Amino acid sequence: MEYRIEHDSMGEVKVPADKLWGAQTQRSSMNFEIGVGIETMPREIINAFAILKKAAAMTNAELKPEKMTQAKLSAIAQACDEVLEGKLEGNFPLVVWQTGSGTQSNMNMNEVLANRGNQIAGEKLLHPNDDINMSQSSNDTFPTAMHIAAVTMIEDKLIPAAEVLIDTFKRLEQENEGIVKSGRTHLQDATPITFSQEISGWRSSLERDVEMLRLAVKPLCELALGGTAVGTGLNTPKGFAELVAQNVKKLTGKDFATAGNKFHALTSKDELVFAHGAIKALACDMMKIANDVRWLASGPRDGLGEIFIPENEPGSSIMPGKVNPTQCEAVTMVAVQVMGNDVAVGMAASQGNFELNVFMPVCIYNFLQSGRLLSEAILSFNKNCAVGIVANREKMHHNLHNSLMLVTALNPYIGYENAAKTAKKAYKDNISLKEACVELGFLTAERFDEVFHPEEMV
Repeated sequence: MEYRIEHDSMGEVKVPADKLWGAQTQRSSMNFEIGVGIETMPREIINAFAILKKAAAMTNAELKPEKMTQAKLSAIAQACDEVLEGKLEGNFPLVVWQTGSGTQSNMNMNEVLANRGNQIAGEKLLHPNDDINMSQSSNDTFPTAMHIAAVTMIEDKLIPAAEVLIDTFKRLEQENEGIVKSGRTHLQDATPITFSQEISGWRSSLERDVEMLRLAVKPLCELALGGTAVGTGLNTPKGFAELVAQNVKKLTGKDFATAGNKFHALTSKDELVFAHGAIKALACDMMKIANDVRWLASGPRDGLGEIFIPENEPGSSIMPGKVNPTQCEAVTMVAVQVMGNDVAVGMAASQGNFELNVFMPVCIYNFLQSGRLLSEAILSFNKNCAVGIVANREKMHHNLHNSLMLVTALNPYIGYENAAKTAKKAYKDNISLKEACVELGFLTAERFDEVFHPEEMV
């Protein structure tokens, strides 16, 4: 492998000749061989850094034109665009398990943009610290990148995925209107419910989750950029914080604004904890929905068998013909991962010592993994399972009329205690509720038929 020599404040370092990074990135690569090639800084953070670096250059060009010239701005902007287009893939090798401030990833971006910008300009025009990092610090750029990435994940991936499944449930509600089935509480038979009502519960849960995600986005739209090292804004020109947030807003089309208190913005990660709580709420509802679906589809002969779901692949290496609810299983595993990530996000956010949180990489790594996995799991579940749900009307009808909890309809006529006796006798003697009620002398057969209408109990 061919190398070139790069230098930083600590001296010279050999860097692979075909890479755009510099000395500080190389030092990090050598000092943190933890999860290399697997747990690298998420792509969403890389893109967020490119956006904020372009916005910072635009802002500096307006406020400090003697330092950020149009030539420099043009080279930086083009290099940032190339990052966003994926053209500089392979130049961001750093792992999550590095400095807790994310300084090395900030410098990785600074070095790549400086070297690529110099190639674009055809001269040594840009310095990673003096130009790319102008009016910034790792301490305000990394939390800014976290918020940009988090808002983008929620608005562009997670909410749209949930809305796709919501639309599927709306269709299923209409298609299954009027189908009455047995309700269940505590995994035991309960009073009747329509299948469309059951589906409406799933749909409404997701709609509420989307509402909570939208609420959680608002505080995430406040950006730390402009706080620099400790929140005082040292080395930033007047108006930088406000203008750079406006430029991020222009570049993303999202409602970003500068944070009102930069000391809070650098040290607290409460907005991410709050937002991840909304993500966890969606994961919890998806766990419940997926479990409902696989219970209802259980069988095909010895389970509930009240719905049919798509048969996507063989389910066993030894039992021929077996098909399993694999999409449900994937969703529930992802839900467990999200719940675990919530603990990590909360623990990381609690480590805001004095003027800086130093658990930021692990915090955003788990946050983004949750959003990415959950959105993809929802889309997979929708495409490969939910859209193909079909009611097994015969089984629903059988289970409904075999349920002892239909006896609840008799409460107004024979009283709770007599209704309980009727249900227990029917169960013990393996006879119908009607037979038990008549044998006990609580109602005549004719009167029973007059008052007992399960389909009207919904």
